[in-house]
Amino acid sequence: MNSTIQLIIDDLSTVIFGKQQQIKLALTCLFSEGHLLIEDLPGMGKTTLSHALAAVLGLSYQRIQFTSDLLPSDILGTNIFDAKEHSFSFHQGPVFSQVVLGDEINRAGPKTQSALLEAMEEKQVTVDSVKHALPSPFFVIATQNPVHQSGTYPLPESQLDRFFMRISLGFPDKHAEKNLILGLNNRNYDDLPVRINPEQLAVIQKEINTVTISNAVVDYILELVAFTRQDNHFVNPLSPRASIALARAAKSWAYIEGRDFVMPEDVQAVFPSVTDHRLGLNAGDSGYALKHVPVSL
Repeated sequence: MNSTIQLIIDDLSTVIFGKQQQIKLALTCLFSEGHLLIEDLPGMGKTTLSHALAAVLGLSYQRIQFTSDLLPSDILGTNIFDAKEHSFSFHQGPVFSQVVLGDEINRAGPKTQSALLEAMEEKQVTVDSVKHALPSPFFVIATQNPVHQSGTYPLPESQLDRFFMRISLGFPDKHAEKNLILGLNNRNYDDLPVRINPEQLAVIQKEINTVTISNAVVDYILELVAFTRQDNHFVNPLSPRASIALARAAKSWAYIEGRDFVMPEDVQAVFPSVTDHRLGLNAGDSGYALKHVPVSL
């Protein structure tokens, strides 16, 4: 299976140039059954990455453009009256897909943001007191513009905490951007081969549970978490949910690396993406805790 995962990474790298680290983090998030927040400037490849992920994994895909006038029913669906049958029937919204891209989520109002986040947490939606199960797997990729841009509604800390990971693609290097300008990356995500199916993805997600994490590595995670609770540098210290997410992400990273056990380096690889948005840190402060907690295993 690890050779297949490497093929997936290689395929995605032909669409998103020079971003193998971010691709591996996105796969880590998916394998961990979490949801991904991508925060970046417009035009950095956020939509391309999400669509390419769905294509190479053989998953159904829907994109929702968040705007200030978007309503919760535009995401979840609504009951429509059938005059012939004299009854209401539920018409599913775009959230009923295996991969859902919530594009520019912070441009919608808080009520609409909450509608998507509730679906992420419960993996179901409730319309007129009737529950409707969402597809499996269910993976939300939300993109967020920097909060200093006009027309944005920042996600509250409690809602940011619902995202398993936050990443940023960042600017491409000079060589990759030159290839973009010359049109050398003319491969479309629709041309990507399907490497695995949803059933195989479910197997991977279950195999993550079999990856061993030693007491020493768990203690290292607890040291990192405790540091955020004791140091005044952090306004929002890490919760137990963050501790669990960090261990789960480290297992998935180790699995992608071809190992069945977790090393401290796995924790360090995923730590900023799992914790920065929970701590309220910007990219410039990323890794502060790692620099101050020694690895003494």
